[in-house]
Amino acid sequence: MFDNGGTERGALYEDAMDANLPEQYAPDVTVVVPHYNDYARLDCCLTALAAQDFGGTRETIVADNDSPGGPARIAAAVAGRARIVVATAKGAGPARNAGVAAARGRILAFTDADCLPEAGWLAAGIAALNAPDAVVGGCMTVLSGMPRSGAEAFETVFAFDNAAYVRAKGFTVTANLFVARDLFDRVGPFRTGLSEDVEWCWRARAAGARLVYAPGAVVGHPARRDWRELAAKWERLTHETYLLDRERGKSPGWVIARAWAMLLETPRALVRVLRSPVLAPGERRAAAAVLIRLRLFRFALGHRLALRGG
Repeated sequence: MFDNGGTERGALYEDAMDANLPEQYAPDVTVVVPHYNDYARLDCCLTALAAQDFGGTRETIVADNDSPGGPARIAAAVAGRARIVVATAKGAGPARNAGVAAARGRILAFTDADCLPEAGWLAAGIAALNAPDAVVGGCMTVLSGMPRSGAEAFETVFAFDNAAYVRAKGFTVTANLFVARDLFDRVGPFRTGLSEDVEWCWRARAAGARLVYAPGAVVGHPARRDWRELAAKWERLTHETYLLDRERGKSPGWVIARAWAMLLETPRALVRVLRSPVLAPGERRAAAAVLIRLRLFRFALGHRLALRGG
């Protein structure tokens, strides 16, 4: 079946697994997985989702962001394990929105194509979704090779502290998010071009939602492997955060002050790296070098954005 529903809804391809289901089929949960041109990791993610220890009914939707290779390539990678939506509008936000538009579950669970949910992820996340106003964020772990590169060691210490994001910063990453479909529809779709997980969760809280942390809903995310990948990540995040700050009325001076605060906090972060119990001595030194380089990079980028605009 082909449904050309526009860039937000996307083009929907029903796989063989769903071909005989009635249109009114309503599973307990829909897992939405945005994807772009990462077929090997998508295969691993779908394998992990198939192994979920969850007793309810579920469907999985791969929201492909118009990857090279077209529908045939993504269909071969999915291999009947999910429904496929093709979203031509660029960005993970439009891809997720297209997946939601095609979803039939009363609960939405979000993860990413490069992630590995543990077997109890769905069960723990849904158990924590025990009120209609709840938005659940689960535990994120960092996956890396051994020995770790400097970038991998840095991310092992600092990346994806979703417990702190939920409890102290008021948002959860979209790689591990659960919400009732009714609440999602009230809050509205993800936006693009800014920190979409932060912005959506803030909007949800403004609508009366309550953030909940689910430590048993565990998703592994691969660490950035080298400086190029890490710098690209932080250039995107710094730019998106700047746009969100400007939208909230923050002045360029406030942006510069935050850049200075981040830089001045570097010695405390260095202590955290050098005392990390999970890194080998050589990995600690490599992570410390990356930390200093990255803080200087973000400091310069923050000033450039504040003085020249986004």
